Amino acid sequence: MFTVVIPARYGSTRLPGKALLRIKGKPMVAWVWEQAMRAGADRVCIATDDARIRDEMVGRGAEVQMTSAEHTSGTDRLAEVVQQLSFADDTIIVNVQGDEPLMPVANIQRVAAMLSEQPNADMATLMEPLAIEEAAKPAVVKVVASETGRALYFSRAAIPSRRDDTAVAECHRHIGLYAYRARFLLRFVSWPPAAIEQTESLEQLRALAHDAHIQIELAPETTPIGVDTQEDFDAIKQLLTDGE
Repeated sequence: MFTVVIPARYGSTRLPGKALLRIKGKPMVAWVWEQAMRAGADRVCIATDDARIRDEMVGRGAEVQMTSAEHTSGTDRLAEVVQQLSFADDTIIVNVQGDEPLMPVANIQRVAAMLSEQPNADMATLMEPLAIEEAAKPAVVKVVASETGRALYFSRAAIPSRRDDTAVAECHRHIGLYAYRARFLLRFVSWPPAAIEQTESLEQLRALAHDAHIQIELAPETTPIGVDTQEDFDAIKQLLTDGE
């Protein structure tokens, strides 16, 4: 089994207060929490540094852990929760980001199962096919994997690079959904940022820089965009409204 932790902060740089922005009368983080609750986890916890998020979600029946306002990433926030709640080393922790209100339940279940099935893996995550015309966008993170499903590299550049039109390798978009073993998560946050991580601005490259085993496979279900900007938020609202 597994635990889901949802990092949610109020002070987003590009879209302040986005965790509490309302979609059909409900804050975005509540949509994320409800999806996670449907996944069958042993425990679902929201990790935040903001009393407004805590009060909103406790009022909805959620478990909330208050964490430091000094964290620079959601992964650091997860690690603090692991320490606060004294999780056993082998506990599988799934990081469902607080700005992914349409993350499919099947994807949450699958990353947890992948880590359970792969005893030598430190992390598990997902990918999906990406159209060539989308590969050049730096905002879309790409990944290349081995034949055995081990992540080789993540990049904002178009990888694998196409030398000519005869290329046969597919391009894949990385989906920012992770499962970790608790002991690895604590090791990960103890490492300083790696040079490739800082160059690409991709935290998962820290794991690869330390030879960590990241297992990856195709997502069971297509994952809609997360919310980074006002345009993303407007698009998510439209998707949810159209789905009524």
